[in-house]
Amino acid sequence: MHTYLMNVAGLNRELPICKVTDDLYIGAFICFGDAELTVACARELLKLVPADSYDYMFTAEAKSIPLIHEMARQSGAQKYFIARKGPKAYMPDPIHVEDKSITTAGVQKLYLGRDDADLIRGKRILIMDDVISTGGSLHAMEELVKLAGGTVTGKVAVLAEGDAQKRDDIKFLAPLPVFNADGTVKG
Repeated sequence: MHTYLMNVAGLNRELPICKVTDDLYIGAFICFGDAELTVACARELLKLVPADSYDYMFTAEAKSIPLIHEMARQSGAQKYFIARKGPKAYMPDPIHVEDKSITTAGVQKLYLGRDDADLIRGKRILIMDDVISTGGSLHAMEELVKLAGGTVTGKVAVLAEGDAQKRDDIKFLAPLPVFNADGTVKG
């Protein structure tokens, strides 16, 4: 298997290169189980936006959950929100939007319980994610915040993949290229 060596948040990591389609391969960035990387990325993400520019942080499950938790812990935040990929029994009257992500087959829905939506209403929200690629998940999170009555005041990610690096509406720690089948960077 091909890999890609990168430095993010001052740490070197070797990312396995995984097939998405016959002509698109991505570097798999996974924080799960890597406490050192999670802590370092959370610290650096918090430096990208002023603490007084948002009331709550918001992400979608699942890979960015450890990151948002660590960001909350480091910043002293008492609450953060996670859009779920399915409605849960404990979610009263959930609201939802549809999402298309490069790493998830088909269309998925993101859900937020009405109780969390009520807390978001009228608040400034910082959206965070581990990797922004096509922007589908990011857009869905923005729509969910808007549906809940909140205002997105910032968008951050650990990595901006492919063309996402060119976006001027997000802040990120490092760029991540996309790859060819042979492991070379796509030009």
